[in-house]
Amino acid sequence: MRPPTTVDQVTLTWIGHATFLINIGGKNVLTDPVWSERASPVSFAGPRRWAPPGLPLESLPPIDLVLVSHNHYDHLDDSTVRRLAAGHPGAHWIAPLGVAPFLVQRGARNVLELDWWEETRLGPLAIGCTPAQHFSARGFRDRDRTLWCGWSLAAPARQVFFAGDSGYHPEFAAIGDRFGPFHAALLPIGAYEPRWFMRPVHMNPEEAVQAFQDLQRSRPPIPGRPAVMVGMHWGTFKLTDEPMGEPPLRARRAWQAAGLDLAHLWLPAHGASRVL
Repeated sequence: MRPPTTVDQVTLTWIGHATFLINIGGKNVLTDPVWSERASPVSFAGPRRWAPPGLPLESLPPIDLVLVSHNHYDHLDDSTVRRLAAGHPGAHWIAPLGVAPFLVQRGARNVLELDWWEETRLGPLAIGCTPAQHFSARGFRDRDRTLWCGWSLAAPARQVFFAGDSGYHPEFAAIGDRFGPFHAALLPIGAYEPRWFMRPVHMNPEEAVQAFQDLQRSRPPIPGRPAVMVGMHWGTFKLTDEPMGEPPLRARRAWQAAGLDLAHLWLPAHGASRVL
């Protein structure tokens, strides 16, 4: 059964980490789907889930589109791709340059690669590939051989930005100008310590709030449709040194310090949904 929404609404459901089920423009979209117990190349070691997926994979509605931001194990999971490809053979998959072969080899059909700033359409949806500041690798010999990115999703009445995985960079304002105004921005707020090591590739909560403001600089939301920041990339896998519960606390403090309305900050629990 599809999430209860109308064509002029967006329903966001947090599965965990960077995995969301998004219903927009009447389409069901998954971002960076990971349902495995570990974010790892092996099943017996590596970062293990602190919380189960917010929705069982078997309970998903028919999936129309899967967006992949890059090839790290906590964003691109072998087992999950195989299960989705088998269970949702009609789904379209869109990934950054170089990632398509991984998907095709695991059964995905209708696979498209995009470069930064390129766009495509799926029915009423306009999908844009956006810059990110990160890196790629699944082993010791393939670093930066495939691209990484974020995604914009635009339906006739609502627009969503999914940042993927990224450090803070100067292109957020340009992304907002090109693809906005956004009604929801899904931004990573976790995996940021130690800063001397993580700063180039992972935003901390304060930088995520700044990125949210940058996205709106030249194209603020339409009156009556306030933008919502959604904190992701925390509370699911223990990847770095900060305490697991720290990211939402710091995000809330940074939001208030910026003078923003707490009603427009969503720090979801696993499995929680919000309708815009």
